[in-house]
Amino acid sequence: MPHSARILAVSEDIALRRLIETFLEVEGHYARCVSLPSDALEVLREDAAWDFLILDAARNKGVDTLFTSDLLGRFGREKLCILSEMGDVTWKAHAQRWQITKILVKPLVRGDMEKLIADSITIKDAPAKLSSLPIQGTPPYVLEELGNDAFFMAVSPAMLELHRNIRILASVDHPVLILGESGVGKEVVARLLHKYHARAEKHFVNVNTAALPSELLESELFGYEAGAFTGALKAKPGKFELADKGTLLLDEIGEMSPHMQAKLLHVLHDGSFSRLGARSTTQVDVRILAATNVNLEVAIAEKRFREDLYYRLNAFTIHVPSLRERRYEIPFLIEQMMKRASSRAGQQPLLLSSRLMEAAQEYHWPGNLRELRNFVTRLLVLQDPESSYEDLRAKTRAKSGHAVQGAVASYGVESTAPSQLGMKGVVNGVKYETESRMIKEALTASGWNRRRAASTLNISYRALLYKIQQHGLTS
Repeated sequence: MPHSARILAVSEDIALRRLIETFLEVEGHYARCVSLPSDALEVLREDAAWDFLILDAARNKGVDTLFTSDLLGRFGREKLCILSEMGDVTWKAHAQRWQITKILVKPLVRGDMEKLIADSITIKDAPAKLSSLPIQGTPPYVLEELGNDAFFMAVSPAMLELHRNIRILASVDHPVLILGESGVGKEVVARLLHKYHARAEKHFVNVNTAALPSELLESELFGYEAGAFTGALKAKPGKFELADKGTLLLDEIGEMSPHMQAKLLHVLHDGSFSRLGARSTTQVDVRILAATNVNLEVAIAEKRFREDLYYRLNAFTIHVPSLRERRYEIPFLIEQMMKRASSRAGQQPLLLSSRLMEAAQEYHWPGNLRELRNFVTRLLVLQDPESSYEDLRAKTRAKSGHAVQGAVASYGVESTAPSQLGMKGVVNGVKYETESRMIKEALTASGWNRRRAASTLNISYRALLYKIQQHGLTS
């Protein structure tokens, strides 16, 4: 049948094999269950088109034989699932090696199987250019080194698309406006734009325009001559001169004062300016990048940002998605940050449990990458993953509590306690509102590319179309 799932399972448990086969057949899908890894290899030699591989590691005396290159090398990481007993960790080191994050615990219930089916269909519906996976269980990803331990990583469809756009825009000399929430990595994007530009061998200069008062920012950007003001004992070049023939990033430009906006507009027009106290002008050739977390269109409407400067800066615009819009790559980011932080500290990286990774994916990360990096640092210093897990869960529950209050208010019963609505009614309301919000965010991040949004949300394309209609969402 169209979009049906085909799942291969390896288990010594006869009852489990029958359960998997029966459930899938009833739902119109197909399963092939075998008892040994060697049997699974025989199946793969005859038929390689399987959407998922389940490895039952629960009390398996030959657990080492489950995790062989011959078997797992035929599947992408996101197509692998481990089934284990509560408290059994004999498989953990193998899962770490193969980067398997999907773990189920016995007894296997209907909801687990439904989730696997949804995942397998999502993989089928993903664009072909993203679904061809290399061996060794590693998904398609991009890891760009930027020096000083900075890096750019793209695993999720949204970030892979962002990387493609960066490579396209890297070669142009026009200004690029980089938008996104605080902490999403706008400076990293700017550094990557510089890395692939013809000016890459020249200087990359970063100025936080919100960190200095207007008077100091002017001297910082344009420099000054000796005697220009009290304390100016000798001339000093500004950031524009230092970035000549290179790239200048004007960070937090949405916070720049109107006075400085006018001066900046003049420099962008013809590349000339005067140092403070100078009688002559200086000419520079600088590629300008600007970044902000401010909604500039709102700032323009409120007369806080010049419209002409906005149109000068946004010849091209890049939007960096928040971490909650790319939850799929949180485990990869944690692994990369842990690897680098432990190397700097001369320690071994911590082996993190799948439930900690799942808790990290469920948390909303308002501080984005900056908050995630602090989380990894605390993990490494305190060496207490259980405490970190509980902290994440507590924060997630607190966020859900706020959502409950919002759901109660949205039903027009602000004065009614949740208990009076009934737990089921409140939970359903929260679920509906949360689902609608997540779908909106995914669609916006993907530019209303429904297949990409479905992949980001980890649901099937057909399910997304139904939910768009159900929630009455329009572009």
